[in-house]
Amino acid sequence: MKKLVLVSALLIACNVALADSHARKSCEELKAEITAKIEANKVPKFALEIVDNDKVGGGSVVGSCDGDTKKIVHTRG
Repeated sequence: MKKLVLVSALLIACNVALADSHARKSCEELKAEITAKIEANKVPKFALEIVDNDKVGGGSVVGSCDGDTKKIVHTRG
């Protein structure tokens, strides 16, 4: 039981660290990674836009960057 608790705690700590590292990426770097993934799924028309956190309007937030000060928003067509 103690091992299960220890493993769970380590997994949570790793997930927090990983999420923090993504938020610290430059927006252009993260946008390029997301674009590559979308294109690999053969999505014909899409747009990614980097916006300030308070400017998120329509579309889906697919990433956060620059220390979580900006979001990357995906829209179709």
